[in-house]
Amino acid sequence: MKQRVIWVLVLLCSVIFSFFAGCKGREDGKVVPKGGKALPSPVSSPPGYNLAAPVKFVLSEPLREISGICFLRSDPDTMYAIEEGTGKLYYFHLGNGRFPFRRFGGHGDYEDVAILDDKEFVVLRSDGSLFVFPVSIARNGGKAAVRSYEHILPAGEYESLFGDEDGQLIALCKNCAIDYQHKEVSGYVLGYGAGHALAIRDHFKVEAAFHPSCLARHPKTKEWYLISAVNKVLIVLDGQWKVKGMYALDPILFKQPEGLAFDRGGNMYISNEGGQGRPNVLVFSYKQ
Repeated sequence: MKQRVIWVLVLLCSVIFSFFAGCKGREDGKVVPKGGKALPSPVSSPPGYNLAAPVKFVLSEPLREISGICFLRSDPDTMYAIEEGTGKLYYFHLGNGRFPFRRFGGHGDYEDVAILDDKEFVVLRSDGSLFVFPVSIARNGGKAAVRSYEHILPAGEYESLFGDEDGQLIALCKNCAIDYQHKEVSGYVLGYGAGHALAIRDHFKVEAAFHPSCLARHPKTKEWYLISAVNKVLIVLDGQWKVKGMYALDPILFKQPEGLAFDRGGNMYISNEGGQGRPNVLVFSYKQ
């Protein structure tokens, strides 16, 4: 009797061992098929997007250091972009291979471009200076005076600027000494005051540890989207600047994400500097 029980136990153990041998175990919580690799987990993405499935548009060599992108509300088919080294505003249709530009300034570390009230371009330099000029320069040609606001923002390093429909500019600091141990991010609201001159209207804090490289607001949800290229992360915040979600960016796909914009349909555009390859724009369609 005892011998029969022993044989039953041996047979049962053999069946169990065969089952797990077929799976070869688990790796980080994922079943690994026999002879294969771990099945990939779905990429975590903000609602309405798939960060693993963009449409990719390769840009030209002059835009190797593309650092900011935006759209006019009245013309969502034309992308406007700047790159870090030269004072040129590029305007183009993705995919047609032509990249004309208008010059607005000399050499400098330009980091982002925004459109204010659909009438003016505002370019942000990394030292907190702003350069303002009419949309007509790019759309219709001709010359116009560029208004400069040297060091209008407090001392620090800046890469993020957004112009809203209420005639305000929002700038986030990438590195500011006043941000306690880099566990918070300073934000500034600017608008026109007396004499049609830009001035800071408000200062606020975002309670999170990151270094923003670009900023945009979703046209449908009104949430804030920003990217920290240093951390390779996309962050979504609500209207009160509270973090709602953080999404890791694949470093193979997102070589150096420095620009972020939405068209009026909610499609998301992320530009990457060239680095050792070609610069590009990744387009993520929005599905409600």
